[in-house]
Amino acid sequence: MTAKPPSSPRAAALVGPYLSGKTTLLESILFRCGAITRKGSVREGNTVGDGSQEARDRQMSTELNVAAAEYLGERWTFIDCPGFIELAQDARNALMVVDTAVVVCEPEPAKGLTLAPLFRFLDQQEIPHMVFINKMDMPGTELSRTLEAIQAVSERPLVLREVPIREGEQITGFVDLVSERAFRWQQGKPSELIQVPEAVAEREQQARSDMLESLADFDDELLEKLLEDVVPATDDIYANLARDLRHDRIVPVFFGSAEGMHGVTRLLKALRHEAPEPQASAERLGVDPEGEPCARVFKSVHAAHTGKLSYVRVWRGEITDGMTLNGERVSGVGRPLGAKLEKVAKAGVGEVVALGRLDGAVTGSMPSPSGQVSAGTWPPPLSPLFALAVRAAQRSDEVKLTAALSRLSDEDPSLSYGHDPDTGELLLWGQGEMHLLVAIDRLRNRYNMTIDASRPQVPYKETIRASVSQHARHKKQSGGHGEFGDVHLDIRPLPRGGGFEFSDSITGGAVPKQYIPAVETGVRDYLQQGVLGFPVVDVAVTLTDGQFHTVDSSDMAFRKAGALAMREGMPKCSPVLLEPIFNVKVAIPTDFTSRVQRLVSGRRGQILGFEPKADWPGWDEVAVLLPQAEMHGLIVDLRSLTLGVGTFEWQFDHLQELSGRLADEVVAQRTEAS
Repeated sequence: MTAKPPSSPRAAALVGPYLSGKTTLLESILFRCGAITRKGSVREGNTVGDGSQEARDRQMSTELNVAAAEYLGERWTFIDCPGFIELAQDARNALMVVDTAVVVCEPEPAKGLTLAPLFRFLDQQEIPHMVFINKMDMPGTELSRTLEAIQAVSERPLVLREVPIREGEQITGFVDLVSERAFRWQQGKPSELIQVPEAVAEREQQARSDMLESLADFDDELLEKLLEDVVPATDDIYANLARDLRHDRIVPVFFGSAEGMHGVTRLLKALRHEAPEPQASAERLGVDPEGEPCARVFKSVHAAHTGKLSYVRVWRGEITDGMTLNGERVSGVGRPLGAKLEKVAKAGVGEVVALGRLDGAVTGSMPSPSGQVSAGTWPPPLSPLFALAVRAAQRSDEVKLTAALSRLSDEDPSLSYGHDPDTGELLLWGQGEMHLLVAIDRLRNRYNMTIDASRPQVPYKETIRASVSQHARHKKQSGGHGEFGDVHLDIRPLPRGGGFEFSDSITGGAVPKQYIPAVETGVRDYLQQGVLGFPVVDVAVTLTDGQFHTVDSSDMAFRKAGALAMREGMPKCSPVLLEPIFNVKVAIPTDFTSRVQRLVSGRRGQILGFEPKADWPGWDEVAVLLPQAEMHGLIVDLRSLTLGVGTFEWQFDHLQELSGRLADEVVAQRTEAS
């Protein structure tokens, strides 16, 4: 291969499902690059990545692990992304600033479907990516079936770059399909160059032919050579691979073992020669090459001692310590290696660094000296799917809880919080139960704050089925002026969604006009909690008659009279409980549609229909009406039925009557709680 000129600093994201071995691969890459002198282990808890207490406790990545390294004289930043599906927001943010992604997966065909959401995002955003099939040193691995499973979830064609050398059931090396050189893996050592085994030669030639045909789909000149049986030059093949990867036309596939250091050097060489330059990535993302310095924020961290750190990728010019970005002074520039930061004076195009004290910078923003650089497009955060009601265990922590949640949501845009207007509870929203438990652990570990979490209350309402005319008189005599208010109210139900209506038909001044608003206020006071203990909706009240006293009547007297009339009349109106119903659109692979229908039926849901998902081949969208009381934990059950890939969107649809045993239980619980 012709020697290549040095590249600008580049960045690659390691992405893939939970337990695929990304953190171990990062450790092996850093060790091979010489960035660390000893390779750590996830089991022993001494890796560069997963340094937080939350990650150590769970032995899994719970945040981005960012590490700078140098390979063959070129600077790289590797970003190890959490693989657990509920922590996908970090991975999405990182993917929006890298030059290429390395999708790490296991050689298990049954797990191929778990890659579907990731490949969908990569394909939609046109992010160049390659695949590294990990754990290939395990006996009985099935490469061909694994490739079929991955191809089923990828819009782009997979291009196998090497074929395995087997000794019995064990893969012991590979043959590179471009150079046609064979290598035997050696534990903890560089691979040994060997002759291509005769048993592999025919398979290697067929795989090489398949690779060239895939490349020829995008290059007429190469196609012409193949039709004329002309062997293309090695440099031409590498050029095709690099160009097609840069334009996200193909997905190169490599394999190895991160634990055994097998295939790591081959992966690094492929990245070095084929990954796009940062200038090409900036063009893909719509960043103008000309103009003032700018950088994209992809992660914020509120550290205990250093304040806020904004992790950025520099797209233009140089970012220096002390310069002003978006009206704020940069207080420190750090090159990351896991939790450690090496202080540097400046960072140039392509580098990933942490900038200190940019309190106004948010994920997706593009800080610059003028503050006028367009941030361009940035994917919206993932929609919330699971909630917990949270409160500080210690009353003294109540004030700082909201501030701490604000910092967590700044770090992770898929976290959100707010008070429910109906129940008054403080709700923490996220992608699932584990996502929120990690957030609660962060509150404890960082802010020394113990949080009580519980299932959110359902904001039930109540209404009436019958009408009534009710008379009520409020009369109170004491020393001096007394209180007197007399009203006649007609109470009647409204159609669902009608809300509340108040009117009057007073004639002859039976109730002076100045007191009529007070009657309405009294009615509204009562509607806050009706006969069953819940807010009352869809009711119309008309003030038809009344009496007043020239001395003792007042606004307060008529307000109390209005509330009294409601309190005495509403039990006669056949009150009924209303529960909120959500419109839910469930997205699942077609093979799981029948399971989801059973799941919905078991949660008192009504299936409106299902159809193929228009923009996702092989997936269905099931439209469902589901009570809010049955929504809690839906995402947990849905993922357990669909290998973790099912998801849904939801919105409030309407209120629906609830009667029978379930209604009695709800009312009894409300009575007990009050």
